Amino acid sequence: MDYKKTNAAPSTITRDVEKLELKTGNIYESVAILSKRSNQISTELKRELSEKLEQFASYTDNLEEVFENREQIEISKFYERLPKSTLISIDEFLNDEVYYRKENEESKASR
Repeated sequence: MDYKKTNAAPSTITRDVEKLELKTGNIYESVAILSKRSNQISTELKRELSEKLEQFASYTDNLEEVFENREQIEISKFYERLPKSTLISIDEFLNDEVYYRKENEESKASR
C-alpha cells in the first residue's frame, strides 16, 4: 500500500472504542490486530526510508568531512510528516482494509 496517499489523520484524535470493538466483538482482539498491523507498517516504512537514505551514504573515513545534503533532509522531513503507523492501522481497520482471521477453536482443542 502507498502510505504516502493515506487518508489517516496526521495527529492523534479521539476514537470511539465501541466502533473498534464492533469489528471483532472484543476490544482486546481489535487492539491486538491494530498492534500487529502497526508493526508491519512501521517496519515497511523504516525499510523504505533506509533504502532511500542509503543512496546518500558516504563511506569515507574522514569524520571532519560532513556534508549537508538538502535532498536527504527533505526526504527525512517528508517521512516525519507522515501519519504514525498506529494512525494508519486504525484508519485501515475502520475502513475494512485489514485482513485478519481467527484460529479455528476446533483446531485449538485438537492440539
